[in-house]
Amino acid sequence: MRNIKENRTHSFMGSVAVILMSQIVIKLLGMIYRLVITNIRGFGDAGNGFYNAGFQIYTLLLAISSIGIPNAIAKMVSERAALDDYKGAHKIFRTAFFLFAGIGLVSAAFLFFGADFIARRIIKMDGAQYTLRALAPSIFFVCVSSVIRGYFVGLKNMKATSMSQVLEQFFKSTVTIAIVWLLVGQSPEIMAAGANLATSVATVISFGYLVVFYARRKRGLSENAAKCAGEELSKSTLDMIKSILMISVPISLGSVISAVNRVIDTATITRGIETAVALGLETYKGNTAAEEAVRLAGLLSKSDVLINMPLALNIAFSTVLVPSISGALAVGDREEASDKVSYSFLISILLVLPCAAGYIALAQPIYKLLYPNAQLGASLLQLSAVALIFTALNQTMSGSLQGMGKVFVPATGLFFGCMAKIILNILLIRIPSVNIYGAAISSIVCQVISFVICFRILSRNIDIKIGFKKYILKPAAANILMGAAAFGIYEAVLSLIGSNNIAVCVSILAAVIIYAALVLYMKILSRENILALPAGAKILRLCERLGIY
Repeated sequence: MRNIKENRTHSFMGSVAVILMSQIVIKLLGMIYRLVITNIRGFGDAGNGFYNAGFQIYTLLLAISSIGIPNAIAKMVSERAALDDYKGAHKIFRTAFFLFAGIGLVSAAFLFFGADFIARRIIKMDGAQYTLRALAPSIFFVCVSSVIRGYFVGLKNMKATSMSQVLEQFFKSTVTIAIVWLLVGQSPEIMAAGANLATSVATVISFGYLVVFYARRKRGLSENAAKCAGEELSKSTLDMIKSILMISVPISLGSVISAVNRVIDTATITRGIETAVALGLETYKGNTAAEEAVRLAGLLSKSDVLINMPLALNIAFSTVLVPSISGALAVGDREEASDKVSYSFLISILLVLPCAAGYIALAQPIYKLLYPNAQLGASLLQLSAVALIFTALNQTMSGSLQGMGKVFVPATGLFFGCMAKIILNILLIRIPSVNIYGAAISSIVCQVISFVICFRILSRNIDIKIGFKKYILKPAAANILMGAAAFGIYEAVLSLIGSNNIAVCVSILAAVIIYAALVLYMKILSRENILALPAGAKILRLCERLGIY
């Protein structure tokens, strides 16, 4: 029994590792291209402002039409697979594909033809309509791609998701840089539209890969369906559509609320900064109120690029938790579900806390390294790093709750958090001395409220084995020591050689080593925890040689 449990844990962490590695590549590529285009002449903070504003509307429509698809399909398919009903699993896939192809087509048309109204009336950022039109085709291709990804995740095949996303990000990064470079001399809004046109090109390429991936495995999938030994799913197409929507809509609801919140964020920032300028906020280089709003929104988007990196690493757990917990509960194994939730919480904490501590300790040096031509806004990163901690834990809880069937809870928590954020945005951003920092402060409050609500519901429905010393006290101590060491090493190296770039790289490398040593020395991870990691046996042997375990 113990060997079966260990194999399941290894399988779970193996799936996490596949998604984790792909997310590292994706976010590195994403960060690189955003850094490059930010520093291209004529793009800068204004280009980021237009890019971000258009992308937020696109994200909202994407959330409505497709965000819940992978997890919903993965949940339904994993439940049928756990019962050996592969024919029913494929029926779910086929029905979902045609359903969301239609939804994606309608959403893409709405974005393309409604671009002018959205840009001028809703977000009050004339020029963003070019970005919206450039992004419109990708909504359709993301919808149909998400169905294929969800189907294979439900079958515990992570390759379709990981490879297609890496391929998409590679082409998005390279094509974006090429287009923006070719558009040097054009206005920032045209350059931003060109940057987002690359997104549409990349999604088409990614969809092509997924079609080939599915076609190569279709024969094997058909053979599995033909010899399925489980109870066959007996639902009509209409009932299947209802079931898919009843799961995907609540899962999407959290993303929809988050996307709506970002749109309202942009709208309140625009109006709030205009009020702040009228009340005495000094503009940068004599900008108009509207230009200052775009510039400050661009500052906030720069910190978002960096914050998204650790979140992308953590999303591996929320992705894999949904089918894993669904499958475990489908066969009545609550202990396995509990173990996976508790372990995922621990790893999420150990992944995200050092990123937040590093951003807080080295925010300005990091900006000097990454944004040499647009260095303003480092203090926004420090504030955003606090929100990062709770955002990551909310991701993990969301995957756990969705896998348990509590699909409305993450959306409910986020809804109340977003209500608080909107109120705080309206109150704080208009204050000249606070201005754009109000948006970062309200984000912290939003994520804390969501965390409290979700954690309370999760802990009522499953036994979460979280000890204060192991999960909070020791990780906090390790990160305080690591952050202090990173800052001290940066200052020492900078004073010795005078190079900010070298000092940042040395201090980050040293911080990684120090943090790993502290985690092992404090024995935050048990022997079983280490063995569950990819290459865990090798790590444990090294620790034993060093006399730590």
